[in-house]
Amino acid sequence: MLKQFDTNIPNIFTVSDGTGETAISIVRAVRVQFDHADIHIERFNKIRRREMLEEILLNARNKKATVVATLVDPELRIFLISRSMQLGVKVVDVLFPLMETVSEQLGRRPSAIPGLLRQLDEGYFKRISAIEYTVRHDDGIISSDLSEADIILIGVSRTSKTPLSMYLGHKGYKVANIPLVPGIDPPKELEKVDQNKIIALIIDPTRLAEIRVARIEALGTDNIGDYADIEKIFEELEWSREVFKRNKRWPVLDVTGKALEENSVEIEKIILTRFPDLADE
Repeated sequence: MLKQFDTNIPNIFTVSDGTGETAISIVRAVRVQFDHADIHIERFNKIRRREMLEEILLNARNKKATVVATLVDPELRIFLISRSMQLGVKVVDVLFPLMETVSEQLGRRPSAIPGLLRQLDEGYFKRISAIEYTVRHDDGIISSDLSEADIILIGVSRTSKTPLSMYLGHKGYKVANIPLVPGIDPPKELEKVDQNKIIALIIDPTRLAEIRVARIEALGTDNIGDYADIEKIFEELEWSREVFKRNKRWPVLDVTGKALEENSVEIEKIILTRFPDLADE
């Protein structure tokens, strides 16, 4: 009997003849843009034979999955595209369009060696370490190594702390984010770290109310309570501003109406001005 899958949750297969890190990073970057929506990801790496691709594609058809491919072997790529069309499986070929463009500009063909990026990219392990650190320090998870953070974000709930942290983490920064809870002072551990690493996030109260209402609805409840009450939000944001005023070295970034990339650029500018050595790592 075939296993039943939740058809409301998108299925994505990442397929690579190397480590698969590139495909996974791309899928995660896209997922961040949808507020970490539920997406079921299955990873298939070191794919070197057509038979392996055939089995993956049949599985993808069964699960109605989209295949995100980073195959550098041209024969495997051609088989993947042609066979997926026969089976009606959607494939996103990540590397091929850019490789072809660069190939035309350079006037030569790519080496097509799986895993070459990992071998050449000196920042690979740094980024993996940063991502692992950022995940461990999401949403106020404090540990003894908070001082190792490159960036610490602080703000009330739903001010884009987690999406910004994950985005910056994938760029190689170790990021911790701390939620501010009305009436409760920031954790004492923050007093022990370099205050120049801390960036405060603020947002327009009306926009914050909209975001929180949408979040509540996504959870399948209509019990808004104080969490999305506009008057309570005004009070909460005013209280957070008072906290920020007591900490003069915390720059305050207004995230209202700006894209994730735009806010991350502003954060990077602040941090690299204060810690220029980070740009050289």
